[in-house]
Amino acid sequence: MAASSNAEQTQLQDMDEEDAGMEEREMDSDEEDGMGEENSDDEEDDSSEDEKENEAEIQRLEEQLSINAFDYNCHVDLIKLLKQEGELLRLRKARQKMSELFPLTEEIWLDWLKDEIRLSEEEPNREKVYELFEKAIKDYICPDIWLEYAQYSIGGMGSPGGIDKVRAIFERAVTAVGLHMTKGQTVWEAYREFENAILSTVQPPPGRIPSREEKELLNTQLGRIHTLFRRQLAIPLMEMEATFAEYDEWSEEGVPEAAAHLYKKASLQMAKCKPFEDSLLVAETPKLAEYQAYLDFELKEGDPARVQITYERTLAENCLVPDMWAKYNNYLDRQLKIKDLVLSTHERAVRNCPWTMGLWKSYLLALERHGADHHTVSDVFEKALNAGFIQATDYVEIWQAYLDYLRRRVDFSKESSKELEELRGAFSRSLDYMKQDVEERFGESGDPSCLIMQNWARIEALHCKNIQKARELWDSIMTKGNAKYANMWLEYYNLERSYGDPVHCRKALHRAVQCTSDYPEHVCEVLLTFERVEGSLEDWDVAVQKTETRLNRVNEQRAKAAEKEANMARQEDDRTDHRRKAKSEKKVQKKFQKGSRVGEKRKAEQDDYHNEWNEDSEQAPKRQRGNRDQTTEESMETEAGLFGRKPPPGYKPPPPGAKKGQHGAPADAPRQSDDKSELRNDDSSVFISNLMYTLKEPEEKLRTLFETCGPIKQIRPVFGNKGAFKGYGYLQFESPVSVPEALKLDRQEVEGRPMFVSPCVDKNKNPDFKVFKYNTTLEKQKIFISGLPFSCTKEQLEEVCKSHGTIKEVRLVTYRSGKPKGLAYVEFADEAQASQAVLKMDGMEIEDNKISVAISNPPRRNLMDKPGSSRDTADLMPRQVYGSRGRGRTQLSLLPRSLHRQSAPVGKVENGTTSGGQAANAAGETKPLSNSDFARMLLSK
Repeated sequence: MAASSNAEQTQLQDMDEEDAGMEEREMDSDEEDGMGEENSDDEEDDSSEDEKENEAEIQRLEEQLSINAFDYNCHVDLIKLLKQEGELLRLRKARQKMSELFPLTEEIWLDWLKDEIRLSEEEPNREKVYELFEKAIKDYICPDIWLEYAQYSIGGMGSPGGIDKVRAIFERAVTAVGLHMTKGQTVWEAYREFENAILSTVQPPPGRIPSREEKELLNTQLGRIHTLFRRQLAIPLMEMEATFAEYDEWSEEGVPEAAAHLYKKASLQMAKCKPFEDSLLVAETPKLAEYQAYLDFELKEGDPARVQITYERTLAENCLVPDMWAKYNNYLDRQLKIKDLVLSTHERAVRNCPWTMGLWKSYLLALERHGADHHTVSDVFEKALNAGFIQATDYVEIWQAYLDYLRRRVDFSKESSKELEELRGAFSRSLDYMKQDVEERFGESGDPSCLIMQNWARIEALHCKNIQKARELWDSIMTKGNAKYANMWLEYYNLERSYGDPVHCRKALHRAVQCTSDYPEHVCEVLLTFERVEGSLEDWDVAVQKTETRLNRVNEQRAKAAEKEANMARQEDDRTDHRRKAKSEKKVQKKFQKGSRVGEKRKAEQDDYHNEWNEDSEQAPKRQRGNRDQTTEESMETEAGLFGRKPPPGYKPPPPGAKKGQHGAPADAPRQSDDKSELRNDDSSVFISNLMYTLKEPEEKLRTLFETCGPIKQIRPVFGNKGAFKGYGYLQFESPVSVPEALKLDRQEVEGRPMFVSPCVDKNKNPDFKVFKYNTTLEKQKIFISGLPFSCTKEQLEEVCKSHGTIKEVRLVTYRSGKPKGLAYVEFADEAQASQAVLKMDGMEIEDNKISVAISNPPRRNLMDKPGSSRDTADLMPRQVYGSRGRGRTQLSLLPRSLHRQSAPVGKVENGTTSGGQAANAAGETKPLSNSDFARMLLSK
């Protein structure tokens, strides 16, 4: 009993513990539910705030589109937000509005189609999806959209005629994109899978003998699949080998011989296209250069279907390139001439590039060529007027194209017709449009010669026999600033000559003689010729008198203008001579100042001067600082010695025939300019510069470089007074024919430094001659690149740029020493390729350097740099000369202020002379101060 009671107690305790645990769990669950409710409330608050922000952004985008409906990016952002919010009805409207204005990309279409497919679960809505698919396949030729279209149609095969409709869509798909070398295979495989699925439904079950009708149906279906295999194997596509192996495995009799022959032929074609496909795989978008090379190949092969699919692939990635659309349209207009294909392509072209007038013009011609109704042509023309062309002349051309179309509609055998009145109304409207809309927008009418009015006048005179209306129009043309041009009067005269009478011809020519200012002699000659044929003696006398009077007045005006121009040229020559003299006197003045500074050196340096004057000294030569210091030192030397230096005591002048070379050695060889007694012929000579001063045997080196250009008469490298090569010289050929060949060696690298080769011109006779003349205007086919790494070579840059177009020239900009500046110019074959290169290359990185790319627009040369230009008077001030160690870190003067001496002021330049010339001479002979002189100056203070 005790044991049983204990067991009951323990059981009760266990039950109590379980109940307590249950209560605790219930309390915990209640707490969790409470916390979950709090978290859900927080999430709802956050989501509501996000929804409000998104709704505000949606309203902002809709308002912006109401102002500017052609904002492409705004359309894209609105569609993304509406899809995120799940606003399906608003999303559908936004997509419809965008598709009316722009062709949609493949991604946007696929998203739209998938959304509509999910919404259309019921049968009646399938037709709307079909209509949407039909719109999608018209924008671009996209294999993925066609595949989605075909697969969606399979879902409706259960309806009456559903299988035939699916087959029709698949046939259209393989016709449109079946030749696509990389994506066409997926469409073919989907088509075969569909037919195989149909085959499985018509095969009889195992063990049952099929009836005659079932056998016919089975053989027909097998024939369809065999045909699909043969058609696919005849087209060069990727992974053709797998398709051939699949056919061989599927067919009980193996691959037929005819199909194998087609497969081999397609494989050969595939091998030809493989390099172009490989280049497209590795190239970066938009791959314009690679596609252009592919197109050139296909055009040469001459298969229209392959040319068409290559154009479609190109335009799918380069839809904003008007030139590519124009080429495609021209090919279709001249080669295929299929109405639906041609007109749909023209429509796609103007939707992608509405700002290009040439595409609209060719569209109008294509509509007329294929017999489109008048309402359609007029609607396209009105759209063209609202397209927003970029220049005024575009509106003139599009109006002319439309007026030509209207003129061809008129039957001029009838005195009046509806078409004729419409033509005249269009002419009047075009003139008003040019005067109001175009002139208000561009500041010009775009038709200064009044071409539209001229055509109207000719039509009235020729077809309508209304010469009075033509005269009124031509009078209006002359009042618009055209009366001074001879060609306008002669056009009017020819019109009167053809459709008018001699009286009005004579009147027009008399007015032309009085008004023409560009070619009055020609107009006078036409008047006299007319009177010889048509006029009387009185008419002849009047014509002679008028022409003589007019020509005399013209000659007087021209004489005055020529005299005025000559005076201006003479004044300019005087100013040039004045500046040249001032410049030469400035150089002389600098030489005197340098001589005076040299004369102020301390007396302890006289020993060094003695070594320089004594040609028999055996002291080791001083280390030369470089070619620049040496040139400066040589520029101070004259036949009498050094400015500001007196020969040391005991100096004896050298004998007349003796010369001193570098390091005291005789300089017989280097001074070749003195040995050559023959004068230089500039026509057969070139000037060579920027060579290394340390170049060994420069004459032999130059002879080796230029001997391929032609027979060399003499080579004269220029040496300094001490025998050092100065880095330049002259080379004279036997014939001037060799000079152009020598100029081709300009900028060729010689021992790590670019050699400059230029024509040999006497600057005294031609002071304004410039060797290097670069463009200072916009070069649309050339790009300018900055920020290049200094290690970048011409070949590397050409490799980077060639993917954007055909390169004509690459030029790296360098210093005179040959070191790169990090700049380059690259010239492309045309303006479109250069523009694409700017768009794709600007901001890209080359060897961790971010480059900048722009269309080449060199700045105008500064007038201050031109010879003979006026310069600031501050340039005439002498430069500060520092000591032998150069400029110090600080410019503190350790000389007492009482000993500071002001440099002599430079005299003003007047009439080519310097008033301070005598002072400069005196300063050049200043005696150096001794210690006693310094002491006296200090005591006097």
